[in-house]
Amino acid sequence: MLRHFPAPQNLRPHNKRDYYIAGFTFFCVAACLFTDSDASLEKQHLLGVFGWLFLIGWLRGENKEIRVQVLIAVMFATIGEHFASPFMEGYIYRFHNVPAYVSPGHGMVYLTAVALGRSGFFQRYARQIAFFVVIACGLWSLYGITLAERRDAFGAVLFCVFLLYLFKGKSPMVYLAAFFITTWLEIIGTAVGTWHWSVIDPVSGLTQGNPPSGVAAWYCLVDAIAMGGALPVMRGFKRVLNFAGIK
Repeated sequence: MLRHFPAPQNLRPHNKRDYYIAGFTFFCVAACLFTDSDASLEKQHLLGVFGWLFLIGWLRGENKEIRVQVLIAVMFATIGEHFASPFMEGYIYRFHNVPAYVSPGHGMVYLTAVALGRSGFFQRYARQIAFFVVIACGLWSLYGITLAERRDAFGAVLFCVFLLYLFKGKSPMVYLAAFFITTWLEIIGTAVGTWHWSVIDPVSGLTQGNPPSGVAAWYCLVDAIAMGGALPVMRGFKRVLNFAGIK
C-alpha cells in the first residue's frame, strides 16, 4: 500500500517557504481560535479581515494553478460550512453563525496542506508519515467506538473514507498534511469552545465525537474539488479573455 507514496530515493530539495507557510498557519490557527473563544462579533469580523490579508499575501508567491485551487477550495468549503453548520447543525459555532475568519481560514489550511505535502521533509519521509497517520488516526477511531464516553461511530466512518482517499486518491501527500493541520485546529477549536460537534450527525444519524476522529476526510473532498476544478476554471477564464480580446 505504501507504494502509493514517494520512494525515499526520490528526494525533493527543501524550500523554506513551505515550512514558513505551515508554521505561520499552525500559529495563527491557535491564536485565532483562542481569541475567538470569548470574542465579540466585531472581533470575529476583524479576525476575518486579517485572515484575508494573510491569505492574499501568501498566495502572491504561488503559481496561477495553486491560486485557482485555493479559490475553489474557499468557495466550496464556505458553501459546505453554511450547509453543515447553521442549516444542518452538524457542528455549531458560538454565535450559531459562520465566523468571518472561516472562509480565508479554509484557504490557509488548504494552502498549508499543499505546502507541507510538497515539502522536502514530507517527500523524503512520506511512507513513515503515512504509517504514523494511519496508526494514530486508526487508534483514535478505535478509541471512539470502544472506550470513549461519547461514542464516535461517524468518526470511524470518516476514517474509512480518509483511508480510501489516502491510498486511492490523486493527492496522498496533501491528505497526509491535511490530517495534521485539521486535527490541530479541531482539537483546539473544540477545546476552547469556539464550536462543538453535535452528539448525533444529522445526516447519517450516527453518534459523533467532539471532534470526530476522521475529520480530515472532509479536506480530502475539498482537495478533490479544488484540483478537479482548477484546470476547467482556468480554461474557461482564458476563453472569456480571448472572447473579449484581452491577451
